[in-house]
Amino acid sequence: MTDLPLNLGSVSETRKWLGFAGLCIAMFMAVLDIQIVITSLSVIEEALDIGADRMSWIQTSYLIAEIITIPLTGLLMRVLSLKRLVLFAITLFTAASIGCALSTTFAQLVTFRTFQGMGAGILIPTMFSAVFLLFRPGQEQALATVMGGILAVIAPTMGPVTGGLITETLSWHWLFLINVAPCLIAAVLTITCFPREPLQLGLLKQLDVASLIFLAVSLAALEIGLKEAPDQGWLSPITLALFGTFAALTWLMVIRPAPVVDFSLFKDRYLAYGCGLSFILGIGLIGSVYLLPVFLALVRYMGPLEIGLIILVTGIAQLVSAPLSVVLDRLMTPRLLAIIGFGVFAAGLAMSGFETRESGYNELFWAQVVRGLALGFCIVPVTRFALGFLPADKVSDASGLYNLSRALGGVIGIALIDTLLFSRSAEHADRITDMMTADPAAAASLLRITTDELPDPEDPTGLLGIMDTVQETAVTMAVNEAWLMMGAITGLALILLWRLGPIREEPGAGKD
Repeated sequence: MTDLPLNLGSVSETRKWLGFAGLCIAMFMAVLDIQIVITSLSVIEEALDIGADRMSWIQTSYLIAEIITIPLTGLLMRVLSLKRLVLFAITLFTAASIGCALSTTFAQLVTFRTFQGMGAGILIPTMFSAVFLLFRPGQEQALATVMGGILAVIAPTMGPVTGGLITETLSWHWLFLINVAPCLIAAVLTITCFPREPLQLGLLKQLDVASLIFLAVSLAALEIGLKEAPDQGWLSPITLALFGTFAALTWLMVIRPAPVVDFSLFKDRYLAYGCGLSFILGIGLIGSVYLLPVFLALVRYMGPLEIGLIILVTGIAQLVSAPLSVVLDRLMTPRLLAIIGFGVFAAGLAMSGFETRESGYNELFWAQVVRGLALGFCIVPVTRFALGFLPADKVSDASGLYNLSRALGGVIGIALIDTLLFSRSAEHADRITDMMTADPAAAASLLRITTDELPDPEDPTGLLGIMDTVQETAVTMAVNEAWLMMGAITGLALILLWRLGPIREEPGAGKD
């Protein structure tokens, strides 16, 4: 049996798994919290009398704090130890959730959302680190990877239905208070099950404060730039200034003698390729979870609960794929399983690129099933070869980079989707309007109506009567292009996996 990186002492296998389960619960709530809130922003806007132009900051503040905190997890774990770090993150996230629920102003809510994001930014990479710090290579690590990884991707799909149920049956405060009980359970499991390790506060003396500031400001500039780019334009002065700030400060951080983020870890080719694949997965995974509710809300006019019930198909498919991915992980090389996973996931994204404005549950069903089944095959093998070959003292830093890659992929994917929706919807609407005069039969087919239902080109009133249908069709066409874009980007993972070549050995060689 391989020695474990942590000194577990007399900790039993049961306590080890229970402690990890508690960490997974807390991580699940942190990821779930994003989608729960995003489906009910209008309710919060009305309750706190917040202007629509400021509402997006409720999400942006969370994501900025999360992205800044993720790469710091390695340092924090070395200073506090796994047990103390998990307990600190759970406490911070829970207290901030209560603060959000008690908020009466926009400033209070954004402040507490920022602290929530910090807690989430610790919990997510710490869970992936724990897989390799607590469990032996082989079946143990594979099972733990599936357990944590599937929960991480199911949480976004559960968010809309959970948020919808809360919004329709309880008050908006419970969007945040729902975190309290699970996190208290997670805290108790952390205290009772994880091993105690010494504090190493002396490591803080080695902290490069300048690189920490560069990291925080650069990632904040990138996030805000990506938020503004679809509306302001990717080449607008403010967007270029924000991206320039990100590039300049990132370079200044990298060239520091001892930067707060250990970029030298990218010399490990398995981690480097794993981060590239994680980035691509973030675009497809987070982008799909964002895009489908947008389509159902803007085109089908569905509420949060209806949207959640449709998206739930993906989550159920992920649960089905979880045990299958564990079995296949023992029968296939990680590279082959990842090739199957990303290939099928890309196909599932592309399958959604041919919807109409009338598409609903039945039309969206199989694409969601394909994507849900593929996700486990993408997560398990890539996580294992990206982090599984590293020395134990490098795993927490590497996990931060690995999870940061997926988070950045997500925010970039959303920015690309918004850009397509903003620009292409208007272009498609203009083209359809022109087509109604130049080729009425083609326009009627595209709008899924009869030519008799088309208005007289000389009657502006009649044209106004059909503009909703035109706009819905135009948005659907832009949404389809976004699905196909994500499918093509995800397909690039196959090139990376081909370039990766055979893995020198499987982590754990499929046995304990």
